[in-house]
Amino acid sequence: MKDKQTLMKEGPNMQDYTTMSPHDVRALIREETITGQTSGMCAGYAQANLVILPKALAYDFLLFTQRNPRSCPLLEVSDTGSRTLREIAPGADIAKDIPRYRLYRNGNLEGEYTDVSPLWQDDFVSFLIGCSFSFEAELLEAGVPVRHIEEGCNVPMYKTNIPCAPAGVFHGNMVVSMRPIPHELIPRAVLVTGDMPRVHGAPIHIGSPEIIGITDIYQPDFGDMVTIRPGEVPVFWPCGVTPQNVVMESRPPIAITHAPGHMLITDIKNTELKY
Repeated sequence: MKDKQTLMKEGPNMQDYTTMSPHDVRALIREETITGQTSGMCAGYAQANLVILPKALAYDFLLFTQRNPRSCPLLEVSDTGSRTLREIAPGADIAKDIPRYRLYRNGNLEGEYTDVSPLWQDDFVSFLIGCSFSFEAELLEAGVPVRHIEEGCNVPMYKTNIPCAPAGVFHGNMVVSMRPIPHELIPRAVLVTGDMPRVHGAPIHIGSPEIIGITDIYQPDFGDMVTIRPGEVPVFWPCGVTPQNVVMESRPPIAITHAPGHMLITDIKNTELKY
């Protein structure tokens, strides 16, 4: 495991990995050649958010995802104790094949790691949740700009006042990701992403960030701020970082997640996640 100072070092330019296969990129992540955010990598392939919880909490969280499909569209659930997946990334090691992980204890962020295998428990269950990075290639193909890819940084993400439906011990508000879209291209962005409900689907809100509880759009809670140009409108999508906000609110004894923007790159094509 690497300490946080080491993790802050810049990794290779993500544009180098646009055309590589998910298997090859995961191999580079496993050997810690890649430790940065994954937006733009393996164009055309879906990416996934991660939540790992003890089996005793797995049913409650499964129910939470079912009640909140916009923010938590479930792609796969692992077998208890297993670090491998059956469907979306066969052969992947869920404890090593994500560039950065976060460890929470009792809702408090304890650290970030590039390898969580030393923390693994036999009762862990992994939940893989659809990620909005997956529809970005579709937006670009449709001529809709994706600013954080242009600027080589992470997508801005914000906590909101939009409540999630509670389930068992889990409760909290939705997190959203934001992409500035030229006003005339918003209908196109809505149509393109609306065809992909398993990776969050259409926007949850357009413009007026204060209505959903965002007091300063230039200060995201997660990720990086991007340029909003004249004639562009901030457009907000449900975000798979929502479970991390819920973990901080619900305070389970232990939870492991991806670090925001640092995803599992799957072997599933984005086109397979359309209606």
